[in-house]
Amino acid sequence: MSFTLVTWNINSVRLREELVLKLLREEAPDVLCLQECKSPVEKIPTEGFNALGYGHMVARGQKGYNGVAILSKIPMEEAGSEDYASLGHARHIAARLENGVTIHNHYVPAGGDVPDRDQNEKFGNKLDYLTELRDDFHASAPTKSILVGDLNIAPREDDVWSHKQLLKVVSHTPIEVEHLAQTQDAGNWVDVTRNDIPEGQLYSWWSYRAKDWDAADKGRRLDHVWATPDISNAAHSSRVLRHVRGWEKPSDHAPVFATFDL
Repeated sequence: MSFTLVTWNINSVRLREELVLKLLREEAPDVLCLQECKSPVEKIPTEGFNALGYGHMVARGQKGYNGVAILSKIPMEEAGSEDYASLGHARHIAARLENGVTIHNHYVPAGGDVPDRDQNEKFGNKLDYLTELRDDFHASAPTKSILVGDLNIAPREDDVWSHKQLLKVVSHTPIEVEHLAQTQDAGNWVDVTRNDIPEGQLYSWWSYRAKDWDAADKGRRLDHVWATPDISNAAHSSRVLRHVRGWEKPSDHAPVFATFDL
């Protein structure tokens, strides 16, 4: 079975329902993983998604904040969710496709503005989330799995517009990069996007603060697609839909795609 998957921090699925529908009409992925839905599950606008063939959904939601959802054309069943770092936030949901592949959708805490857990509780929450996720993978090695989401860390020097200038900026600090690497290594996860696109600057997020985000191009690759080694070789055609960041009233994230032949 071949299927195309996309991950996208939508920054309010209700506010940007039309953008989601536009993406589904134009690109027709088989599976759509959304983060920062900012909606209780029962208020996610599913009618339009259903009409386009996305009749399957698993989700965790809360009013105004966080929230993750997986929409699919392919039959799937919920495969659980975890409250990493015991934050009481809707940040993780898993689904198992009919071919046995499990998809984990994560929205890792952003971490606030100060990269010091003693001064900034949110930064500590971010590190704790990743530590618990790492420990989970050590306790039970994942197989036949895909992990996607807004992980809120740009790990490589070419995942940010300026490695030197962002070394002390949350999302690219050495301690965050180290935590993400430990989490990735614990599950032997393969970075599918960089496996397909190994060289060059690559971003999936551009700040709303930039007057002209496209011209300034001060981006970061915060959104990721990983796969376990037993299926990573089946992944191909990774791409970031940069132009979506330029749609009217957009999310500050662009969708990230990958195709799997399984």
